[in-house]
Amino acid sequence: MRVGCPKEIKNHEYRVGLTPGAVREYAAHGHQVLVETGAGAGIGAGDDAYRAAGATIAKTAEEVFAKSDMIVKVKEPQPNEWVQLRENQILYTYLHLAPDPDQTKGLLASGVTAVAYETVTDERGGLPLLAPMSEVAGRLAIQAGATSLQKANGGRGVLLGGVPGVLPGKVTVIGGGVVGLHAAKMAVGLGADVTILDRSIPRLRQLDDIFNGRVHTRYSTVEALEEECFSADLVVGAVLIPGAAAPKLVSREMLSGMKKGAVLVDVAIDQGGCFETSHATTHADPTYEVEGVIHYCVANMPGAVPVTSAHALNNATLHYGLALADKGLKALVDEPHLRNGLNVHKGRITNAAVADALGYDLAEPKAVLAA
Repeated sequence: MRVGCPKEIKNHEYRVGLTPGAVREYAAHGHQVLVETGAGAGIGAGDDAYRAAGATIAKTAEEVFAKSDMIVKVKEPQPNEWVQLRENQILYTYLHLAPDPDQTKGLLASGVTAVAYETVTDERGGLPLLAPMSEVAGRLAIQAGATSLQKANGGRGVLLGGVPGVLPGKVTVIGGGVVGLHAAKMAVGLGADVTILDRSIPRLRQLDDIFNGRVHTRYSTVEALEEECFSADLVVGAVLIPGAAAPKLVSREMLSGMKKGAVLVDVAIDQGGCFETSHATTHADPTYEVEGVIHYCVANMPGAVPVTSAHALNNATLHYGLALADKGLKALVDEPHLRNGLNVHKGRITNAAVADALGYDLAEPKAVLAA
């Protein structure tokens, strides 16, 4: 198969869909790999490194899209990219379609087969292609929140770890999944006072065991959420419903009860955000203020640390990417966990959460693939 990797064009996105190491694996499987010139610059991988791995270098993204049977990316295709996609072509990348009707329409119109990293599953019910970026984003959320809390950046002027004789900052993490776990680890490491809210009692037990009393765990009710947000210096939104739009858990009204200069970091922004007042921002202009509360809502947080995140992402995506390249659509028929990643196929929505969020009829994946 001809596998193509264009350079990412989203604002301050420095990751790359294929590292030279991943290219070498595709080449070893007998596939032709076409990489846009400069695609790996953000991770320090020049064109020569890709040539040495077995890739051909394309001068333009248009050449990559036109000549490839499968496109491997990091972020969702932008408008000038989705118009270059076509029927009988596979797109393998993050999509986050539920809060993005325009992209959804573009992919449907193209006829492409779109496999989303964020809905591929594993035998344990996890999301193995989302997990590494959730780990990065969770850890970055605390770094970003700590920076935003500085007075010069509009925050309260609180040091999360405190100092002897002065109480540490209070961090509230909403959601105890992968993002929440790694955010809590970073916050605890800095010496902050950390509370994790979740609706799963078994997960709260797990977290209590993991942290051995170093964090507070609390069942998430409206009352608990209000109390923890009102007392927090930093709130991390780490809620995920796979494939679906994130629930709005912190309302605009609640902001009036929060400390002035407190910070909200919405890691769920790719799925629409879990704060009512959230809207996507970029690394170039990451924060804004509503009701005296600083909002950090960067939609591609791991792009800030591309060397770490690109390699972590490639480690996770390579197995299924090779399956798609080796077997084409048959890989989706043969592997149910990969099939769960199928969001769009030949003008039909094949993911239930996306169909429900955007009001489309659901096409059952097995049926459309058989057809």
